[in-house]
Amino acid sequence: MSQEPATVTVEELDVFTDERGTVFNPVEISAFTGQKNLHVVTSRPQAVRGNHYHPLGTEILVVVGPALMRIRETDGLRDIDIPARAVYRLTIPPGVSHAVKHTGPDDGLILSFNSMGYDPEHPDVVQDILL
Repeated sequence: MSQEPATVTVEELDVFTDERGTVFNPVEISAFTGQKNLHVVTSRPQAVRGNHYHPLGTEILVVVGPALMRIRETDGLRDIDIPARAVYRLTIPPGVSHAVKHTGPDDGLILSFNSMGYDPEHPDVVQDILL
């Protein structure tokens, strides 16, 4: 019996902006119970993050644009352009390679949630260069 390969879910989030700045909800409340790791990542302009996959963990990435997200799917590479000031949530199943390149002139922001806790002795990360 063959199983359909897992796919990445891509959602553009609602962003609320006023003179004070920006607010968005990174994940639904129901998603919190399955998370065992959360880290906040800032990246310099043109820097690449990721270039890996997680054999066991499901990762939720919340990326503030502008950025280029590249994913290795079963039928090849998929590029997702995230416009400036847009916020995208990507749910990435185990085994799916992913990378993010911040394309704007300022530092970029990523929130990363993972269903696996971080263990420095046995990290759930395998390098796969996409960008």
